[in-house]
Amino acid sequence: MIKKLNIDKAIMLSVVSLALPAIAEMALHTAVGVADTIMISRLINKEALAGSGFVNQIVFMLVFIFSSFNTGAVAMVARSFGEKNYKKLNEIAGQNFSVNIIIGLVIMLFALIFSKEIFSIYDMEQVVIDYTHTYFNIIVYGLVFLFVSFAGAALLRGVGDTKTPLYIALLANVLNIIGNYILITGFWIFPEMGIAGAALSTTFSRLVSAALFVYILFFKKYLVHIRSKDLYIKKSVISPLWKFSYPGAIEQALMQISFVIIGVVISSLDTVSEAAFRILINIESLSFMPAVGISLAAATLVGKALGEKDADRALKTGYTAAFLGVLWGIFMSVILVLFPRQMILPFTAEASLIAISLVPLLLLAINQPMLNYMIVMSGALRGAGDTRSVMVITALRIWTLFVPITYVLVHFYGKGIISVWIAEIISFIVFCVIIHLRFAGKKWARIEI
Repeated sequence: MIKKLNIDKAIMLSVVSLALPAIAEMALHTAVGVADTIMISRLINKEALAGSGFVNQIVFMLVFIFSSFNTGAVAMVARSFGEKNYKKLNEIAGQNFSVNIIIGLVIMLFALIFSKEIFSIYDMEQVVIDYTHTYFNIIVYGLVFLFVSFAGAALLRGVGDTKTPLYIALLANVLNIIGNYILITGFWIFPEMGIAGAALSTTFSRLVSAALFVYILFFKKYLVHIRSKDLYIKKSVISPLWKFSYPGAIEQALMQISFVIIGVVISSLDTVSEAAFRILINIESLSFMPAVGISLAAATLVGKALGEKDADRALKTGYTAAFLGVLWGIFMSVILVLFPRQMILPFTAEASLIAISLVPLLLLAINQPMLNYMIVMSGALRGAGDTRSVMVITALRIWTLFVPITYVLVHFYGKGIISVWIAEIISFIVFCVIIHLRFAGKKWARIEI
């Protein structure tokens, strides 16, 4: 059965060994995000929580869009690693590092200059506005450190090291939690700083993370070793880096815009529906986290196989990773169908919210295998350097089916929040077939990097 599906057991072990640390890292970030939320909410107040929430929404939207240079870098680094061309690998790493620093500085300056205009899109009470600006005016200085960390983690994953980013994330996030406790409420020689303390703690933890990546990449003899001369921009390196990266930036921008539009559509419903929608989105985000880790592993291993001139192994890697993703999707489907109330209860105990969430949760469960397949196959294609096709497929799925169907079902058929997951299922059925055909066609194997 496994052979018929083009699944390789040895490749499966490689995928799992790379994916598990990446999954653990994402779980860690999620857990710390929850801890941050609880600490700000309980140690300060709900207005401070709202203010920091608005800031983080804007910050991570910008980071997800503009850190997409790392998508191309992973493909190029993995390919060079497979070719054993370490000179080229280090040049790519250095240029990607420089680009991330430049982008981080530009966004930081832009955010500082236009902070009032950025947050004017929200309808906030004055007390929330005050908390927002206090938090933002500190956190913005850590954007460069965040971009450096994203670049460092991507470069290490490109050579198959997913453990080091996990260890760095663990240290940085522990520091963040300790710093929150000390600086928010005050401890020993440190005064009580409230939300400013939370921002300082986060910024310091990002500084430590960036410093560790710099040490490993620049001063430690490692698989990736950046020298000062590698930082200078060269057209021969930056052009292909841009070529393989800009589709990822466009893809992320289109996705973020669609999230905003869907949020606006759902906000036209009642408060209970809107709250239920937020809960379901959180459950869905947690459910596919392992698929993202498998996707990162697939990108690295596909790129490495192509660097070794082994297109058949790259093909098997993609199918094997997708098989694991679908298995996880089936497992989550079963969990969500058997224990729907238990999945909702950590977020709310209100009977009205639980009742309205049950049917959409069933639809969410049905979509799990397709969602996971799409995520993993996208990673495999990115690893091959086929970032443009992933961008086109994602854009078409969102804007020809997902957003229009959701809008029509909500506004013309009154289907409420189940509209989102009906639209998701339809869009994923169509585009899982399309992305499968793209991968099976093996045109990506002929892409030169």
